[in-house]
This record gives sequence, structure tokens and C-alpha cells, in this order.
Amino acid sequence: MFPLHALIRLLALVLLPIGATFASSADDPFKEARRAFERAYAQVEKGEPQRPDSEELRTYPLYPYLQAARVQRALAGASGELGPADERAETFITYYDREPVGKSLRRTWLASLAKRKQWAKFLEHYRAEEADDALECHSFTARIELGRVEGLEREIAEQWLTPRSVPDCREAFEWLRARNQLTPALIEQRVRLALGERNLGFARQIARQLPPDRQKPFLQWADLLERPRREIDELIAAPEKPVMDEALLAGWTWLARRDPDDALVRYEKLVRTRRLTPEQASRCALELAFALAWDRRPEALHYFSKVLPAHLDDYALEWQARAALWAGDWPLVSRSIAAMSGEQRSQARWRYWAARAAEQTGDAELARSLYESVLIDDNFYSVMAAARLGQPLAPHPQPVVRNTTELAQIGQLPPVVRARELFLLGWRSLANSEWVYAIDTLPEPARAQAVHLAAEWGWHYQVIATAARLSLFNDYPLLYPTPFDREVRAASKLARVPPELIYSVMRQESLYQADAVSPAGARGLLQLLPETARRTARAWKRRRPSVDDLYEPKVNVPLGAALLRTLIDRFQGQTIVALAAYNAGPNAAARWLPGRALESDIWIENIPYNETRSYVQRILWHNLVFNWLQEGKPQRTDVWLAHIAPPDAETSLGANF
Repeated sequence: MFPLHALIRLLALVLLPIGATFASSADDPFKEARRAFERAYAQVEKGEPQRPDSEELRTYPLYPYLQAARVQRALAGASGELGPADERAETFITYYDREPVGKSLRRTWLASLAKRKQWAKFLEHYRAEEADDALECHSFTARIELGRVEGLEREIAEQWLTPRSVPDCREAFEWLRARNQLTPALIEQRVRLALGERNLGFARQIARQLPPDRQKPFLQWADLLERPRREIDELIAAPEKPVMDEALLAGWTWLARRDPDDALVRYEKLVRTRRLTPEQASRCALELAFALAWDRRPEALHYFSKVLPAHLDDYALEWQARAALWAGDWPLVSRSIAAMSGEQRSQARWRYWAARAAEQTGDAELARSLYESVLIDDNFYSVMAAARLGQPLAPHPQPVVRNTTELAQIGQLPPVVRARELFLLGWRSLANSEWVYAIDTLPEPARAQAVHLAAEWGWHYQVIATAARLSLFNDYPLLYPTPFDREVRAASKLARVPPELIYSVMRQESLYQADAVSPAGARGLLQLLPETARRTARAWKRRRPSVDDLYEPKVNVPLGAALLRTLIDRFQGQTIVALAAYNAGPNAAARWLPGRALESDIWIENIPYNETRSYVQRILWHNLVFNWLQEGKPQRTDVWLAHIAPPDAETSLGANF
């Protein structure tokens, strides 16, 4: 094993700018240099003339990022032949070859070289393992232009097989076509991929490259996905009309998911008029069973019963078990779990439900044994098992032992220092890249200490992310911090929501990142959509927040807690339903309410959105952990044995979490 102290000395020689030091002057030895860096970086972004750099700035750990920004600015103005900007870029990426800052500039430079058709230099510095689709396409063009085409047909064919448009590869695809290698079979493969992702316009565009007789079935397939009811009715009315099995099943699947009632009245007609084989009828029955199970419809079990055993894989058996739970058919729950693969049956989820089924069918001894086997798993199902056994539960902590000497050494590694400086600047994406690079340079036994280092910085996202990457899940004091305490307690008082529940939602929503933004545009610690935040502020008579306000904990946390309280009240105090609504929206949660009072574990298991089901289960587990950390004793679990009420009915489940 390469000693850590030797690795540190080596990295210091290879990675640090000449003259950089880490001598501490106080708690923040780089405070003044950081300010100088920010000023210099802002000048680059504004296109202002470069001023002489001070010694303090040149020895600052992030100085390479300033140099890279200057090179990028120079490349932005480059045109035509190679010039000084290219020389600077080449020198820089040679020196910072494998580091994040070097990789980033390499991508920028390669894009510039491709734009200027400097193919020889492009290929000299191109690395396939670091390339995105655009750069890979440019590499194909470069090889074509330079005549380096050995093995190129296969590589371009692999890139061709994507369900979306890749405009940068147009020249490469045309080259493949000119060599008669863009075969109908290859075109059909791409059409199938596009249809599989419902990219219908693109699928039709690619299909039209086929001969007329070969494109027609794929255009019909696209029609079945776009207008499934009309197209299936036509196939029922004209049994002799040809259709590919895959296309029919795809259209049928989409019809069942969009409108199960429409599929219900057509299933027997489709099977009869089209004379479907037992295998075809089984697959259609399975897709209808899924749709009905997701809608928690009683007919789901009837259609699962029509499915051939060979088509009941683990996923199908999961949903058959869930439908059986909703219907209260405990023998079928047992049979469904017994039919699962050994790996699937061994999961805490299905051991818990096997225990519930054993209990319901009178085998108390087996039920107790299975419940006890779940207790050690530290998740939602272990809490529910403890509740069924009538006993309190405490998590099973496994601390990451802190090594002060090793921790200090890791803290001096150049990429770690850079990651911290980027973190302090708020450049989170770059900070994450440097951090991952730093972790990868460490010997395996030392990596766990980095979790402690991130915790010291208050970088809670990386504490949790790095621990998960290292499969360290049970150091609860480390992985369940309580920052933003003032804001959380104020929000708790405002909205009458326990602080532990607010922290549970915060941890799940943003991993404590105040500047988090979701793909849907939700922002901040409690991930509020701007319009939802404005509506909540109006209802609670608080100042209307701007989008930027939502990054402020003092704004975001009270509004998030107020929204949660609004949802709890809307669903008659049912915190579990409110959590589902927080994730999936109140309209979806309202649709999921049962027609009769239903045990909470069965209701949660039947949440049709996998993300929302997992979300609710994880928050309830987080809540137990936060309460356990707060109180220092095993937690009561009987409050989890509650019922979810139908709309507008009284319920036994209040805001007890």
C-alpha cells in the first residue's frame, strides 16, 4: 500500500502551482487571496484588460482556474489557423493533464478546434473517455478528414444507435451511408429505440429513410403510440390488417396506461378478433394488470390471473403482491412473494410483507421470525416490523472512526484544498469535481476520513454523498446533521410542524444544499417551485418571494414548513399523505386516497410512483433517526400503525411524526 504521507508529498510536487504553500495564518489563511481571485476572475468575465498578478494571487490554490478562464476567453476570439491561444491551451492542459481544471479546458479547446476544423490538433488531444456526444462526433469527422478510418464504421454505427437526434454526427452518418453501411437493419434499430422513448417525430423521420415497404409498419407503430384508442379500434374492426406484435403491444400498453377503462372494454374484443396467441394475450393482460394496479383497481387481480407464469418476472410479481395487499388477499400475497427470485425475496420489503401475510393467515411463529429478521435493516420496514412486534426501535449506528493525524494530512492535499476553496466561493459543481478527484487519489482505507473533513467544513451534501459512495450508511450523528437551526425552529413555531420532520424533508429534498435546483425548477433547502412558494406566502400573509429569495434559508424553510402544514391540514392531519403530496403534488395524492380506511403500510406500498413511495418511506425513517438523535433512546413505533382515511373522513393518523 502506498503510504498516505508519501502520496501527499508526491501530489504536492506534481499538482501545486509553483510556490504554493498551506501555512496557516488563522482559521482562513486564504481570505485575502480569495478576494483577489474573485476580483481577477470578474475582470476576465467582463473582458477587462489583464492586470499584473500579485505573488499572493499566483500562489493561491485556485490560480489555475483563473489561468483557465483567461485561456477560454482567448479561445472565444480564436478563428482560422492555430495561434497563441492554442499554444496557451496546449501548455495548460499538458501541465494539468488529469485534473478537473485541465479536463474542463480540454473540452473547451477541443470544441474550438472542431469549429475551426483543426483536425490534426483535435485528434492529438482528444480522449474518448472524457468526451460527450458532440466531441465524439467531431472525432469521427476528424478521422474521416485525415483518412484515419480503421474501425470507424463500427464506431459510427454504435453512435448511430441513439433514440435522439445527434446533429454533430451528421457528417459521420452521411459518410457511413455513402459506404453502404447505414443498412435498413441499422435504421430499423434506431427507429425502435426512438419509439421506445416515445420520440415519435424523430422515429418517423428516421423511418422514412427506409424503403416504403419497410417503413410502413414503423409508421403504424408511431400512430399506435400517438392515437392508441383509434388505432386499436381499427385493428379490432379489421382483423386482417397486418401489425407487428411489438407495435400492437406498445399501443395497447399506452392505451392501458392512459385510460384503463378504455382498455378494459377492449381486451376481450382484441383477443378474440385478432386471434391473439396465448402468449400475446398474456402480455396484453399483464400491461392492463399493471395499469389497473397503479390505479388500485380491484380488476387488477383478475388480469394478473390471465398472465402466463413465464411472464411473471420479479417486477410483475411485485405489483401482483401490491394489488393483493390492496384487495386484502393475503394468500395471494404469500404466493406472489414465494414466486419471486431469491434475491428479491430476501429484501427487507418482501420479508416484511411475508411476515404480514403469515400473521394474517395464522402462522404467528413464522411472522415473528420474519419480523425479527427485518429489525436489523435500519429502514422503513424495520420500523414497521418493530411496530408489529409492539416494541420501540433504535437505529444500529456504525461510527466512522476519526483518525486525527490522517485527517490533517488529507486536509493538506492540493485537490482537497482546492475543493474547499471552491466550496467557500459557492462554486459547487467545480467543488464537487475536485472533491471526487481528491477522493480517487486517496488509498482506500483513508477515504472514509474525508467524510469527517467535509463535516468539519459544513459541506453536508458531500458528507452524505461521499459516505454513500463508500457504503457508509450508519454513522448517524455524522450523516444526520441539524444546520440552519434558527430557521428550522422559527419555521416549526410558525407552521406547527416538528423540527425533526422539517429536517427529514430537508435532508431528502436537497441534502442541505441551500442553492439546490431540481430539473423541474424547485429551489432551495425544501425545494419549492416559485409559483408554489408565492401561493404559500400569500396564504400565510408573508412577503412575496422572488426566485432568488428561495435560496435564502430564512425564506425557504418557513415557506416549506408552511406548505407542509397546509398539506397536512388539507388531508385531515394525515402526515403520510401530506408527504406524498409534497413530492408528487396534492392532486396526485388525492387520487391515491382509498375508498375505505386502509392501513398506512399498505397504502404507502401501493403509491404508484416509485419515486414518491421511496420518498415517503425514507422521510419516515429519517424522522425516526432525528428523533432518536434528539432524545437518545429507542423510539416508539406504534404511531406508525395507523389508517389512511378516504376523502373527508376522520382518521386516526395525525401529525405525529
